Amino acid sequence: MDTGTGNGLVAIPPGRVTLSDRRTRSSWQVEVAPFRISAFPVTQSSYARITDERPSSHQGDGLPVEGVSWWDAVQYCNALSRHEGLAPAYHLRAGTETAEWDTSADGYRLPTEAEWEHACRAGSTGPRYGPLEEVAWYGGNSGGRVHPVGLKRPNAWGVHDMLGNVWDWCWDVYDAEVYGAYRVLRGGGWADEHWSCRASVRRRSHPTFRIDDVGFRVARPLSQPA
Repeated sequence: MDTGTGNGLVAIPPGRVTLSDRRTRSSWQVEVAPFRISAFPVTQSSYARITDERPSSHQGDGLPVEGVSWWDAVQYCNALSRHEGLAPAYHLRAGTETAEWDTSADGYRLPTEAEWEHACRAGSTGPRYGPLEEVAWYGGNSGGRVHPVGLKRPNAWGVHDMLGNVWDWCWDVYDAEVYGAYRVLRGGGWADEHWSCRASVRRRSHPTFRIDDVGFRVARPLSQPA
């Protein structure tokens, strides 16, 4: 399987997810339409094949790409779409590091926060889709480093590494009123404590920041043929 690209997409059924905001102490439900998400985080080999760049601090073809910003991730999505003859999902505004999402496009994109949590939970209702040691690389078992994708047990829908290893960039703005352009991160990483590796945990970062435990995975509409 070509991890991190279109050949590794998993179909996610429709559903409903409850998101929450700790600052405002509010929660809200989101209806999620069916879509497809990559079974693994985008790997360094996949990223290099499309961009000719290897930005990661820890090098290895099968490792998830990290040290990539949200802006890097949306540019990769467009480049991968063009590489496969698909319509890019984003209209990018160079110099401002902002993007507009064309929801009618059949190309690759970042999952929304609601899509990410729905895909992570895979029908489960607890904080994780399995025992932490079995599903995630985190501060308690990672040895202080990132690990190749796919070594831990997938969730019930066949998606790997949703928790631990690297955080995933999502499309959404975290809280525009307080944090401006900061975007949502989900999933926890190899350096985090167990409480950060839960399906509901949210983190934020500026769309231009590059961090060594932050990567991403891609999504596509389900209605388009593979």
